[in-house]
Amino acid sequence: MPADLAVIGLGHLGLPLAQAATAAGLRTVGFDPDPDAVAELRAGRPPVEGSLSAAEVRRMVSRDFLATTDPAALGRVRTAAICAPTPLGEDRALDLTAVGEAARTLATRLGPHTTVLLESTVYPGTTEEFLRPLLEEGSGLRAGRDFHLAYAPGRLDPGNRTYSLANTPKVIGGLTPACTEAAAAFYGRLAEKVVRARGPREAETVKVLETNYRHVNIALVNEMAVFCHDLGIDLWDVIRCAETKPFGFHAFRPGPGVGGHGVPIDPNYLAYQGRSLGYPLRMVELAQEVNGRMPRYVTQRCATLLNEHGKSARGARVLLLGVSYKADVADQEGSPAREIASRLLELGAQLSYHDPHVPQWRVLGQPVPRADSLYEAAAAADLTVLLQPHRTYDLQGLAVKAQLLLDTRGASPAGAAHRL
Repeated sequence: MPADLAVIGLGHLGLPLAQAATAAGLRTVGFDPDPDAVAELRAGRPPVEGSLSAAEVRRMVSRDFLATTDPAALGRVRTAAICAPTPLGEDRALDLTAVGEAARTLATRLGPHTTVLLESTVYPGTTEEFLRPLLEEGSGLRAGRDFHLAYAPGRLDPGNRTYSLANTPKVIGGLTPACTEAAAAFYGRLAEKVVRARGPREAETVKVLETNYRHVNIALVNEMAVFCHDLGIDLWDVIRCAETKPFGFHAFRPGPGVGGHGVPIDPNYLAYQGRSLGYPLRMVELAQEVNGRMPRYVTQRCATLLNEHGKSARGARVLLLGVSYKADVADQEGSPAREIASRLLELGAQLSYHDPHVPQWRVLGQPVPRADSLYEAAAAADLTVLLQPHRTYDLQGLAVKAQLLLDTRGASPAGAAHRL
């Protein structure tokens, strides 16, 4: 019996899609070349931090979700979704290696009338110019005639209790109108609303715009944070007032840096074809530069605060609260906490950390002591630094207990802590 869906790549994109499909009653197969990831899933455990909870994985398995390393499972599926990772390399180009491997694996088993979807973060043109030739060469079939091909950008927000795959509109762009409708028919079983883009390039560029919008606006408020601190202005009060404007303004808030899987995308770096626009997206480059400076700025603020209170960073006991990349998740992908910790260690600080979602943490190859008793640790530390305001933190209580508290998120009550 053919499966309704094969998800290729069981990471942060693939697992939530597989979960949603399984919950909707679709017979779902999950393929991943990593045997450890598959073994974890079969045992009822999430293979990657911050993706799904163990309870959610167990429910998937109980509903006949099959995780496998055997590519033969891709041979009889109605829909195949490629959710392979595309990390940002040192040259700032997206690495499409895993997408290419997934395409080649699928291609040799691709049957007529299958709908192939790409959800990985990619450059505009990838679906048509990179993925399509691999699928056609490996299968002997023609996209748009023998099988459907479309791009659908991932839009999940890990830890968000309001928006899920079901109530977040799903954007799709097919190679042909028939491809778009085939993709719409599939996603219509999972999402309340499907938005049809003109084609795959437009759908791919939706992801570029959404990701860069976030980074550029965070960079703006991060610059404002430094500017306002130097002038003695309360930026958090400025934002509170500004967001009362009912038009032309959307509030973003500063922080110690930007992490997560939504990396800033500059289409100038089209590495897979060696093509270039000939110029960078200057706003994207500048945003990356500004946001990349924030961990260093936070470290400087730490040293200054300690100095103002008669203490040196060397030998100071510093407690970091929340080391994941965002509040209420365990995922540490791109978290600024690691760079901040590294810089504090280089200054000679004695580090410890607390995070209800991260039981163990290493920096510069060495384990960082985890505080068992949060309030006792805050009272003993010369400086406590809030990096992520997890819901479990009583920030009013922490402000009372801590000798010195630096809040990089503006989450503590006004006047209770030093703010970024």
